[in-house]
Amino acid sequence: MTTTAGTSSASHHLSPAFPGRAPWGTASKLRAWQQGAMEKYIQEQPRDFLAVATPGAGKTTFALTLASWLLHHHVVQQVTVVAPTEHLKKQWAEAAARIGIKLDPEYSAGPLGREYHGVAVTYAGVGVRPMLHRNRVEQRKTLVILDEIHHAGDSKSWGEACLEAFEPATRRLALTGTPFRSDTNPIPFVTYEEGQDGIRRSAADYTYGYGNALADNVVRPVIFLSYSGNMRWRTKAGDEVAARLGEPMTKDAISQAWRTALDPRGEWMPAVLRAADQRLTEVRKAIPDAGALVIASDQESARAYAKLIREITGSKATLVLSDDSGASERIDEFSGNTDRWMVAVRMVSEGVDVPRLAVGVYATTISTPLFFAQAVGRFVRSRRRGETASVFLPTVPDLLSFANEMERERDHVLDKPKKEGEEDPYAESEKEMEEANKEQDEDTGEQDMLPFEALESDAVFDRVMYNGAEFGMQAHPGSEEEQDYLGIPGLLEPDQVQLLLQKRQARQIAHSRKKPDEEADLLEVPAERRPVVSHKEMMELRRQLNTMVGAYVHQSGKPHGVIHTELRRVCGGPPAAEATAGQLRQRIAKVQEWATRMK
Repeated sequence: MTTTAGTSSASHHLSPAFPGRAPWGTASKLRAWQQGAMEKYIQEQPRDFLAVATPGAGKTTFALTLASWLLHHHVVQQVTVVAPTEHLKKQWAEAAARIGIKLDPEYSAGPLGREYHGVAVTYAGVGVRPMLHRNRVEQRKTLVILDEIHHAGDSKSWGEACLEAFEPATRRLALTGTPFRSDTNPIPFVTYEEGQDGIRRSAADYTYGYGNALADNVVRPVIFLSYSGNMRWRTKAGDEVAARLGEPMTKDAISQAWRTALDPRGEWMPAVLRAADQRLTEVRKAIPDAGALVIASDQESARAYAKLIREITGSKATLVLSDDSGASERIDEFSGNTDRWMVAVRMVSEGVDVPRLAVGVYATTISTPLFFAQAVGRFVRSRRRGETASVFLPTVPDLLSFANEMERERDHVLDKPKKEGEEDPYAESEKEMEEANKEQDEDTGEQDMLPFEALESDAVFDRVMYNGAEFGMQAHPGSEEEQDYLGIPGLLEPDQVQLLLQKRQARQIAHSRKKPDEEADLLEVPAERRPVVSHKEMMELRRQLNTMVGAYVHQSGKPHGVIHTELRRVCGGPPAAEATAGQLRQRIAKVQEWATRMK
């Protein structure tokens, strides 16, 4: 087999300690899973290989090790890397350069410079010119690395373009941290095997899940801190609705309560950002360069969150907007400095690879398992033993479910269940994923056309989720109980985290039992001592109060918020969404009294 100039150059530049340089097994510095995957590949020599490894486990190192081995043994003559974003494309080229494989991240057409061993491109770029890339792989034996290959199914055209461009490739290595998709678009070059239920699912050649990585100390354990609160909004029909985030309600109501919480003009986001910043301060005592990231829904919200962070901390947050030409440079700069906060629009989340990120705020309304896993993956990259990640969430059922199932591995389901009534775990996510993909086209103006108006919100610390278990009782922001959980050390062994959370919970319960009910807010009273009123009755009382307040607005000319505040001042108690049935009835009677006086 003849050696090309490019190949010999790649081989020549490789460090003697690099695994592809020496006989296999004599100079490996790889993690155990990377070495296991390499050994399996070298033994089987497949044309297609799908490696599923949790975000932060080191897929790039594995892929480049394999690329150097294939180049060194003349199995291939050049490398093409396909990545989801411009930023990741550049990261691949930089990582490859460090081990002597030179990839051109700016390639667009024509012959490749002789100094390069291949190219780094995006799925979108392949979608535009598939024949250009097909011609390249037909001319020379090529290894194609498909990073986060689930993106090849983002649109039918991308999948078809990848098939057309890379069908002639000598070798194809597919990588992903999340092989499942919420739709049934087949992913190119992925093998699907039919199970006993008749449903075809993706079959990985090597899998290294979050649970395995956690046991090996390759990734950080994640502490999820969930915040509930009282939301009030006006529907398209003009009705005012008050509800508590996390209470049982319809899917539409959950969505509107969630959006109300994320509105930067309310009190929920500032309270959660203050709590997250306190958590970051605690973490930085053990990890001095630890950083925090807010994943925002859209550019307008991202700018508003950055402004809030400036007000809370006195320091400017790094703002990364998806259509900004300098976004990639800003991510690199933040990665290399010790600044506290970065705010990114959601579509950037998968391209944000900043190992020092240890605290996150999930401030987007996307509720698909794919996006959640990728978002949390930004915080789990471990640099030394004992580091923990902390992610702040709204109390939304889907998100709590994903947080509790972090260690469960999923495959991409190609078929819908055939029998009527058979459960399809992906059905709920399909429409949302379609919506999420659609909304990734920067500002679509959809935020201006939402069928409701957020009026007010507040935040209540709800619970901590860790290792599939839940800890804590509700507490006010700034309370001693909340501080107990925010102050958990940032450098602990996983079993120490569990033990500490159990102790904090026991202390919180004991503390709450000492207070007489009449001296405690409702949320501080243990559940067994709270008055039992059905959810339906509570919803009816809140609706009745809001109707009465709405009628009084027209009589008095005062805004809704002013009347609700006045009712709380006169009658006492918390906001309507948190008030007891007795407190709600008292307010209804009081506003009726006011209305009668004005007649």
